[in-house]
Amino acid sequence: MTGTIVNAAAIVAGTALGLLFKKGISESAKNTVMSGIGLAVALIGFKMALKTENELIVILSLVTGGVVGEILNIEGWLARLGCSLEARVGGENGEVSRAFVATSLIYCVGAMAIMGALEDGLTGNPSTLYAKSLLDGVSAVVFTSTMGFGVVFSAIPVFLYQGSITLMAGGLKALLTPAMINEMTATGGLLIVGIASNVLGIKAIKVGNLLPAIGMAVLLTWLWSKLNIGI
Repeated sequence: MTGTIVNAAAIVAGTALGLLFKKGISESAKNTVMSGIGLAVALIGFKMALKTENELIVILSLVTGGVVGEILNIEGWLARLGCSLEARVGGENGEVSRAFVATSLIYCVGAMAIMGALEDGLTGNPSTLYAKSLLDGVSAVVFTSTMGFGVVFSAIPVFLYQGSITLMAGGLKALLTPAMINEMTATGGLLIVGIASNVLGIKAIKVGNLLPAIGMAVLLTWLWSKLNIGI
């Protein structure tokens, strides 16, 4: 759990720094930096997406995962949780909710969160999560200066999400094959591209409702191997 603890702490520290620098960063600079981060997020997402060895699995994962996500209304649950936090801390105009939802998705979705937590749990090596902590901490400074202190609450789902994977790593080791990891990574990469679209204001995408696609990628890869389907 060391890597996850450090990751959550980095987000809190980044939020604190962001609050300090908030008044000293012009709106123009904030917009430019956010655009840069959006492009960088898109680059990371595309690189992950290219790891797929079976595009059809990724497509089916997004379709079926999206249906499941819409039924569960995951994004709605995240938004309500953010609003609840906002009511408790006195945020205005939905800023806490928006910051919480956006950054929670950014920090939780992706190969580094999943594989870093697995590596920490299986081998006791938190190096991947340490690298992720640095990225998350730096981005938290910018996100906080732009979206407000609601960013700090994203440390909670990061801790719970990555910590749960780390604790369950022993059981997951027997289930995840290299092919599953590839398709899970590729599907997660496209979700990150969706996050980039939201950050850049290109098109609003309910990335939260697409999160089940990552699990569907694992299931469909397993079914694909059992049925021995070629492409």
